[in-house]
Amino acid sequence: MTDIEKQIKDEEIVAEVLQDYAERKREKTNYELAFRLNMNFVAGNQNCYISSNGEILQADKNFAFEKKEVFNHCAPIIETRLAKLARVRPTMSVRPASSAEADVAVAKLSKDILQSFAVEHNLSDLIAEATLWSEVCGTSFYKLVWNADAGQTIGKNKDASFALGDVEICVCSPFEIFPDSAGSKDFASCESLLHVKAYPASVVKEVYGVEVCGEELDVFSLSNFSNNSFASGTSNITKCNKQTKKDQVLVIEKYEKPNATNPNGRLIIVAGDKLVHDGELPYAVGENGERDFPFVRQSCCVVAGCFWGTSVVERCIPIQRAYNAIKNRKHEFIGRLSSGVLAVEDGSVDTDNLEEEGLAPGKILVYRAGSSAPNFLDMGNIPADFSREEDRLLNEFITVSGVSELMRGSNVPSGVSSGTALNLLIEQDDTRLSVTADNIRFAIKELSKMVLRLYRQFASIERLSKTTDDDGEIEMFYWKGSDISSDDVVLDTANEMTETPAQRRNTLMELFNKGLLFDENGKLTNRMRAKILDLMGYGNWDNALDLINLQCKRANKENLKIIELEPPEVFDDHALHIEEHTKFLLSKDSEKFDDKHILNLKKHLLLHKKLGGEIQHFAIGKENILGDDNGTTK
Repeated sequence: MTDIEKQIKDEEIVAEVLQDYAERKREKTNYELAFRLNMNFVAGNQNCYISSNGEILQADKNFAFEKKEVFNHCAPIIETRLAKLARVRPTMSVRPASSAEADVAVAKLSKDILQSFAVEHNLSDLIAEATLWSEVCGTSFYKLVWNADAGQTIGKNKDASFALGDVEICVCSPFEIFPDSAGSKDFASCESLLHVKAYPASVVKEVYGVEVCGEELDVFSLSNFSNNSFASGTSNITKCNKQTKKDQVLVIEKYEKPNATNPNGRLIIVAGDKLVHDGELPYAVGENGERDFPFVRQSCCVVAGCFWGTSVVERCIPIQRAYNAIKNRKHEFIGRLSSGVLAVEDGSVDTDNLEEEGLAPGKILVYRAGSSAPNFLDMGNIPADFSREEDRLLNEFITVSGVSELMRGSNVPSGVSSGTALNLLIEQDDTRLSVTADNIRFAIKELSKMVLRLYRQFASIERLSKTTDDDGEIEMFYWKGSDISSDDVVLDTANEMTETPAQRRNTLMELFNKGLLFDENGKLTNRMRAKILDLMGYGNWDNALDLINLQCKRANKENLKIIELEPPEVFDDHALHIEEHTKFLLSKDSEKFDDKHILNLKKHLLLHKKLGGEIQHFAIGKENILGDDNGTTK
């Protein structure tokens, strides 16, 4: 293929991609307008509406005296929901492919990799950002890519440094994603996908090596500023949606799923009006190593048969409009009652002076002789229907949003004084959020699978990571992509919405009062006392408990690292060590070690019992305690 033929073909591909983008943007227009209207209402710009020609316009006053104040209830509702959903930070585990020891070890390694990844990449902050977008607009997305320049540095030269590479995750707003049809229920039913975003021209030149003239773009509508309604001043997006940047280039990434023509799928990248990439899908993030879209969707409320989710803000907008109207009319009525409406006979007073200065206290009002004296009209009282309608609208906010008075304002409903009743109300509030919380968990589960698949595909060089073990100690481990043989990610935590720190403390106190935490002698052991205070958030309450925790950690280290018979130290608490060693020997964790390790631990346990007084007559020899080298018991 000659250079001219290649140029013609590239121009045809660019034209097809731009045409596809224009068609998808027209189909998505109504959804984008709804996203922007939701953002306006949460930001407090609530005197706007969607016009018939597809613009968000400002509603002007009909009269000069008319009040159009905003009494924002949408923002507190979203803030309350975000505060509740902030507890949804699921811990992931990996299910082994079989019960074989090697598969179990690989599954534990994969879990440690996910835990290390979550800490190093601030996954909690990314979840919070995506949840904000999904709560306001209804849908948000995670995009996963492999960055060869990220990760640990393995070498340097005069010109550049070399890194191991790492997975990077970014949160995409719903304005950036364009499915092939809004009727696609998820990514699995999409045959192609567009990711469109504005980048500075300098970044495009650095990443793709092409020079493209930048222009001023709206980062939300992704359209030219000069052709946008912003320029005319008719669109009211001033509080949250007017986000324009100069010298920007529109970059369109078109992902196509594998088919007969392209067995590994296809990825086309167009920057401005130039083709910068045309090849197969780079990431094997699908099931069974298939090439797939590197995106994960997170929805607030799923809509049947629609790609885009819906937000509670969209449901609250009609109620918010009615509430603003009733409050403004009420304040206008109060203004008339306080200022009054003065009736004067034509020509009896200087109306210009009266209109400018009003009726100040002590003012001398001169009116024409023989005419009627000015008087105030009787305005009556504020109709009771105003207050009743206001209360009904507040109750509708609770019904539609699922955010009750107890959750939003920390106000106990009138007539409720029982602690059991309050707990039931809290559980009902959490139940309304359970669907959204499940959507977040599902998104993080899919994201974790893709992280493992990307590491398995690209992490060919051994690397060092760290995590924390069950005792809070830092644990270092080496691994590479070929070590990841299982990506069967499952949730490792219970529903975080059903248990708050206060509820956990109440449960512990109930168990304590019923005597379920005492030993067989009816006493509370030091070990159990330390566990109770640790679960209640007072793990470092005093130095004595610190000493107990240190003794338990030392005993757990002995469980894992004892290689030959080691006598107890003089500072060991024998009772605590006996309890920890016995629990370990009875648990499944002991099955991972060889017989010699277990035998040495049993000898060590018998020494603790001897020194602790549990065994009165016990002969300790240098050679053997439980048996000889052939396993014969003595």
